[in-house]
Amino acid sequence: MSMISARIERLPFGGFHKHLLILGGLGYTFDAMDAAVIAFILPVLRTAWNLSSAQIGLLGSSTFIGYFFGALFAGMLGDLIGRRAVMMSALALYCAASLVSAAVDAWPSFFAARVVAGIGTGAESAIIAPYLAEFVARRYRGSFTGALAGFFSFGFIAAALLGYFIVPTRDDGWRIVLVITAVPVVMLLWWRKALPESPRWLESRGRNGEAEAVLDKIEAGFARRGQVLPEPVPEAIAPPSSGGTLLANFVALLAGRQARITIMTWIMWLSITFSYYSFFVWIPSLLVQNGMSITRSFAYSIAIYCAQTPGYFSAAWLNEKIGRQATIACYMMLGGAAALGLAFAGTEQQIMLAGICLSFFMNGTYAGVYAYTAEVFPTQFRTTGAGLASAIGRIGAIIAPNLVGYLYPNFGFVGVFGVTTSVLLVGAVAVVLMGVPTRGRSLEEIAAGKVA
Repeated sequence: MSMISARIERLPFGGFHKHLLILGGLGYTFDAMDAAVIAFILPVLRTAWNLSSAQIGLLGSSTFIGYFFGALFAGMLGDLIGRRAVMMSALALYCAASLVSAAVDAWPSFFAARVVAGIGTGAESAIIAPYLAEFVARRYRGSFTGALAGFFSFGFIAAALLGYFIVPTRDDGWRIVLVITAVPVVMLLWWRKALPESPRWLESRGRNGEAEAVLDKIEAGFARRGQVLPEPVPEAIAPPSSGGTLLANFVALLAGRQARITIMTWIMWLSITFSYYSFFVWIPSLLVQNGMSITRSFAYSIAIYCAQTPGYFSAAWLNEKIGRQATIACYMMLGGAAALGLAFAGTEQQIMLAGICLSFFMNGTYAGVYAYTAEVFPTQFRTTGAGLASAIGRIGAIIAPNLVGYLYPNFGFVGVFGVTTSVLLVGAVAVVLMGVPTRGRSLEEIAAGKVA
C-alpha cells in the first residue's frame, strides 16, 4: 500500500465523507427520478400525440438505451481522464437533455432527448460509486457505498408523488415534472464544483503531487475540527502502476485472476437487473389480468416505492456485518422467494405484503451490488470494469420485458416467475463461488489478490 492509500485508510468517518455522501447521493436521487417518472408520462403522451404501441415501447426503452452507452463511456473515460470530470459532464448532459425533452412536441424528438438524458444518468450511475469509494477507508467503505445507492429510493418516491399529483392535473403536467427533475441539478452541479479528484486515481496516473495536495486539504479539514489523525501505516503492497490505454484496460479485465472476477460482475449485474425489470415492469399488468386491481392503486405503488428505502439501507448496514457477497446472495434469494409469494398470492393483503417484500429485497440487493462492484477492480481500470458491468446489466433491462411478454402467454405465472427466480439463483451462486471477499480489506489488498 502506498503512502497515499495509507493516508486515506487512517481517515475517520467525518464531515468530509458526509459531504461526499450527500452530493453523490443526490445525483442518484435525480437519476432515479428520471428513470421512474417516464412510466407516469408515457400514458399522457400516448393520448396527446396519438402514439401506437410500438412507438410507446420505443419511448419506454429510450432511457435504457442511453443508460447502456452512458455507463460504458463513463467507465472508459473515468480511467483515462478522471472520475470527477466524467461525473460533472454526465450530470450537465442529463440536465440539458431533460430540459429539451420537456420542450419538444413530437415523439422522435422526445425519443432522442430521452436517449441523451439516459446517457447522462447512465454515466452518473456508473461513475459515482467507484469514484467516491476511493476516498473511504476499508472499515466503513461497504456501508458508505451501500448508503450512497440508497438515495435511489428517494428518487423513486419523489417520482411517484410527482407522477400522481402533478402529471394528471393539467395538460402540460408532464412538462412541469421533467423540468422539476432537471432544474435542481444546476444547483447540485454548483455544489459539486468543490469536490476533488480521487487521490487514488491521480496516483495511478503518476500525478502523486496532486494526490498529496488533495489529501493535505482533506486532512486540514479534520485538523480544524480538532481531530488528531494517527500516523499512516503503509503495507507491504506495491503501489499501483501507471494507468494504461483504453485497450490495455479492457485487456486487463479478462487477464489472469481478474477474468473470473470480471465475469462474476457481469453475471451479477445481468441477473439482478433482468429479474428486477421482469418483476416490476410486468407484475402490475399480470395481476390485473387476474382480476387484482390493487397493483394499479396509489397505496400499492407508494408502499412498493417506500419499501425500497429500508431495503437499501439495511443491506448497506449488512455489507459491513456479513460482507458484500453474503448480503447480495441473501437478498437475491429472499427476493426470489418474495416473487414466488406474489405469484401465489390470493388476496389483496397478500399481494401488498409480497410486493413490499419483493421491493425491499430486490432494491436492497443493489446496495450490495454497487458497493461490491466499486471494490473488485484495481484503481487503474476500476471505472472501466464498473461501467462495463453496469452496461451489461442494462442489457438485462432491455431483454426482460420482451422475454416476459413471450413467457406469460405460453407458460403463465409459473414460467415467468420460474425463469426470473432461476436467474436470481444463478446470480447468487456466481457471487458466492466466483467473487472474492472484500470486507475489511483495502482496495489495494483486493487488487493485489491477497483475498483470493
